[in-house]
Amino acid sequence: MSWVAKKIADLGRVVTGKTPATGNPEFFDGEYLFVTPSDIDYANYYCHQTERTVTNSAREKHANQFVPKDAVMFTCIGNTIGKCAIALSDSLTNQQINSVVVNHHTDAKFAYYLLCNNVASIRPLGGGSATPIINKTDFEGIEFRVPPHDVQKQIGEFLSTYDDLIANNRRRMALLEESARQLYREWFVRLRFPGHEHTRIIDGVPEGWEQKKLRDLCGEVRETVSPDSLEPDTPYIGLEHMPRRSISLNDWGRIEQVTSSKHRFRTGEILFGKIRPYFHKVGVAFVDGVASSDAIVIRPVEERLHGLVLMTVSSDEFVAVTSQTMKEGSKMPRADWKQMQAYSVPLPSSGVLCTFDGVIQTIIAQLKALTFANQKLHAARNLMLPRLMNGDL
Repeated sequence: MSWVAKKIADLGRVVTGKTPATGNPEFFDGEYLFVTPSDIDYANYYCHQTERTVTNSAREKHANQFVPKDAVMFTCIGNTIGKCAIALSDSLTNQQINSVVVNHHTDAKFAYYLLCNNVASIRPLGGGSATPIINKTDFEGIEFRVPPHDVQKQIGEFLSTYDDLIANNRRRMALLEESARQLYREWFVRLRFPGHEHTRIIDGVPEGWEQKKLRDLCGEVRETVSPDSLEPDTPYIGLEHMPRRSISLNDWGRIEQVTSSKHRFRTGEILFGKIRPYFHKVGVAFVDGVASSDAIVIRPVEERLHGLVLMTVSSDEFVAVTSQTMKEGSKMPRADWKQMQAYSVPLPSSGVLCTFDGVIQTIIAQLKALTFANQKLHAARNLMLPRLMNGDL
């Protein structure tokens, strides 16, 4: 097999993204994806369906910075250097991302795996400053050994089999989460719970229900631990591991990667990212571990309240109210737990509560199983990746 040295510039055209001016009304809310590093993760080779989109006029104005479907995106600025993804569709990225629009000699999936496999060697090129940067020229000059196109395609197709299974599991998880959200809205917002047709509403609450405050249902857990006192492979969940608007905390690092004291959490407890709460980072833990001090660890006062507490604090309504009452800071406004505790929650009759919790716990169990299945798939893919990319297989 003949592998030859090629620079990234030889694989295709490199495009640096564009970060728009804050609040530019002519830029956003269109039909094209706007991708930032937060829309990319290490467990999914396609970027996420982003929350922000770009208008057609912005595309025309910044045509040279748009990339087509299947372009390979690579974050080149800051502590996220090395995050890599394939574009879902025509997209604009922010300036933290360089994208490779591959030529006809290069397979897009192979280029993606090639960059993934070399993150450790690429990252130091950003330098040791507070905000490391790999500029476009340096990025284009990075060199790899590359096989012929037909071999590239075989490697890309083989490795993507793992990622396709991971992506399929993630779609299943998204459907499960949406079913949980819809059930919560139907029963606790629209009050269309089983038997609602024969239940009177008294002062805005169904008969037999009680109006409670969040503080009556759960409390904040503050168990501070030092990294030195824990095993190095103890799971660590920072805000960077918490996905937006997802109740599944399916990604984590290890405590050996951090130095300052953190908050301990147990399996099943709920983490709420308190910095910029409008980012909607709320979910349930699938492992024991430690969390960033910028996350609130929430524990229900009773086991049967777990589903209600989880779906309440992760609801759009609760996050919106929390964002309105957050403590303002110069750069990092934070959720105010004291205000959060005052949120009103309708507590249903025991029968309705147990039925609801049973459904939510079944969904959580499925989400947990899919999370661990994806981690095994990801580990298997990563085991094969360097051997294929080095030409050993």
